[in-house]
Amino acid sequence: MRLNWSWQQWFDYLSKPGIETWIAYQGATPVGYFELEQQPQATVEIAYFGLLPEFVGQGLGGMLLEDAIAQAWQLGQDRVWLHTCSLDHPNALPNYLRRGFRVFKEEDFEDLIPVGPLQPWPGANKNL
Repeated sequence: MRLNWSWQQWFDYLSKPGIETWIAYQGATPVGYFELEQQPQATVEIAYFGLLPEFVGQGLGGMLLEDAIAQAWQLGQDRVWLHTCSLDHPNALPNYLRRGFRVFKEEDFEDLIPVGPLQPWPGANKNL
């Protein structure tokens, strides 16, 4: 849902208080990330979570999720939650359930996903 964001939209979003993006590395190679978003009423959403495809199936997803959960609780919140969808890896939901999450609500939602490779937004290099 963020694929069409401009550089300014990304900058504004990531500059908001309460947004944290964490990157997991194996040596010097990034393997995945998670994004935490502090929300009203003492909750933290694990807003985004994922591994790069070449690292799936190596047991790293469980460890990364445990790190995301621990970091979310360190923010001093009363509730940590996340969402998943049919685009996630088939092991995502079992991973979440093994670490104590439970299904709260199910809903149907459709969004268009580009078929071709993604390109930087116009003017992306000028901001570096």
